[in-house]
Amino acid sequence: QIKMFLTRLGMSAKMIVTGDITQIDLPRSQQSGLIHAMRVLKKIKGIGVIEFGKKDIVRHKLVQRIVEAYEKDEQGEEV
Repeated sequence: QIKMFLTRLGMSAKMIVTGDITQIDLPRSQQSGLIHAMRVLKKIKGIGVIEFGKKDIVRHKLVQRIVEAYEKDEQGEEV
């Protein structure tokens, strides 16, 4: 569906797509459209990708700790 969305860009238009690839809830066998689009389109002139990390979190101070705990868990480390 992201391909359908991206191919609707009109003349003189600008588009911003936001998403968090750490919050994808698809089955592991199903590819994320956002990740696929980032890979396929990354070298096209006029398209840019900005990725934020945990240091960019500006919510409650606990949110960064929560993100770090989930990252450790996903890597098999003790939380």
